[in-house]
Amino acid sequence: MTPAQGYVAISRRSLDLEDYIDVVRRHVAWIIAPAYAGLVISIVIAFMLPNVYVSEAVMQITPAQVSEALIPTTINQQLTERIMQMQGNIMSRTSLSNLIQSPELNLYPTERQSKPLEDVIEAMKSKDLKITITQSPQSLLSRKASAFTISFAYYQRFKAQATVQKLITRFVDENQNAQRSQQTLLKDFFGDELAQAKAALEKANEELTKFRIENEGRLPEQSQMTMTQMNSLMQQYNSINEHLNRLAQDRVQLEAHLATLKSNLDIVELMAQETPTPGFMGSPVNKQNEELVVRNKQIEAAESQLAQYLQIYKETYPDIKDLRKRIGVMKRERDDLAMKQEMLLAEEAKKPKEVAKKPTNYQAAQNRQNLMGQIEQTNAALKNNETERAFKIKEQERQSKEIEDFRAKLAATSGIQAKYLDLQRDQANSTMKFQEMQRKSELTAQNGDLIQRKAGEALDVLDPPSLPVNPSKPNRFMIVGAGLVVSIIVGLVLAAVQEAKDTSLKNLKDVRAYTNLPVLSSIPLLENTIMVKRKKRIAYLAWSAAVILGIIAVCASLFYYYSQTATT
Repeated sequence: MTPAQGYVAISRRSLDLEDYIDVVRRHVAWIIAPAYAGLVISIVIAFMLPNVYVSEAVMQITPAQVSEALIPTTINQQLTERIMQMQGNIMSRTSLSNLIQSPELNLYPTERQSKPLEDVIEAMKSKDLKITITQSPQSLLSRKASAFTISFAYYQRFKAQATVQKLITRFVDENQNAQRSQQTLLKDFFGDELAQAKAALEKANEELTKFRIENEGRLPEQSQMTMTQMNSLMQQYNSINEHLNRLAQDRVQLEAHLATLKSNLDIVELMAQETPTPGFMGSPVNKQNEELVVRNKQIEAAESQLAQYLQIYKETYPDIKDLRKRIGVMKRERDDLAMKQEMLLAEEAKKPKEVAKKPTNYQAAQNRQNLMGQIEQTNAALKNNETERAFKIKEQERQSKEIEDFRAKLAATSGIQAKYLDLQRDQANSTMKFQEMQRKSELTAQNGDLIQRKAGEALDVLDPPSLPVNPSKPNRFMIVGAGLVVSIIVGLVLAAVQEAKDTSLKNLKDVRAYTNLPVLSSIPLLENTIMVKRKKRIAYLAWSAAVILGIIAVCASLFYYYSQTATT
């Protein structure tokens, strides 16, 4: 936009202190009026705001009175973590709603009438209620809280104190309930686990006992004892076998002796009838008889050795085959000797008998009686030998059967070892689990006793809820001062705007500066007296009304303040 023809833009001159004083004098009403209005408004606002009282309480985390080295704790959370959890529960919408609407407190009645309850709860959580966890220098090292502060701001100090007391009670109850519920949960859990572990252990013991009974003597730990018993039986078996060999040898000797006695008895009876020929005892028949006895003895010994081998080895064993061949050869030789003896006896019988004078009957009878006694003794010895041999054979058969049983047990040990180890492993695992569950169950019971005796980690009130005497806010003098300063600034700004809008020349300095002409003299402004009085009267009335209204507003706010202070 181009300036009009004949218009010349002139820049304003710089103002000095005298000019500023003149500006203030000219626009003093624009400065005083906002300052007065701001003062009155700030006073009214400051004293109309309700007092806010802050009640505080400090709760201390008391460690357990019994060392964890004696009774380890079963709680898996530090109390600091539980405080965080309890804080979340207590600061929940449901909990705060119950707290606000409780009959004994009845918090925020005015706000609840004008706002939704959700907004009131949110305002309480964000502005009025604070829970601050503090740490001591010792707890900083272990990163554990030692105390926490609960503060609540409200415009009624007694309700503020009662609210903090309610919160403390809720913290204590929440802590005890959390500990009890956790201990009850652990007690039930470990009780069920202990019962299951006990049932599993009993089942494992029953299966292991049944397996041991069914496999008596075949168990791996019994193999050494079985081997020892089998070796002992084999030694007894060998001892009996040797005894049987001795009995066989004694039997051969007794039979040979019996045969000799019988031959002598026949000879005695023959001599009793006929005269004996010289050299009777050295006849070929007697020599054949002695060789036959020796051969029978050898055969008996070989057969006894063969029977011993058959108890230990199989038929295909080389020594058994050789022994059988040797026994066959000896039997053939014995049969040959027996045939020769029969031939000799037949030849002796064909020879004519020389009749000799019989010896006295007394001598023959005595010899015959002696031989008969010896024969009876020998037969008795043979009978005893046979009885003992039969007993030893039965004993040997019994021991042989027991040895075979022990061998079968040793052979079966490797077959049941894997299952037996599995049963032992299951029994050991069941025992370990049962002992562990029993230990944990006992530990849970001990921790429950500590909680009942209040000897565990607990919350104690270090500082009870305070009853505030002086309000914490609002700071009325700061509000009044700030309002006055702001209103003065607003007045100065308005005065500056009015001065900027006024383009007239105010004094001689303006005339000289903007006209560049010398000033010879100045004529003061002449106004109508009636108009001047009228303006003064209107200004006086306006200011009087403003002052009266301001005083009334200030007095009303002060009266409201003191009345509210008296009720709280």
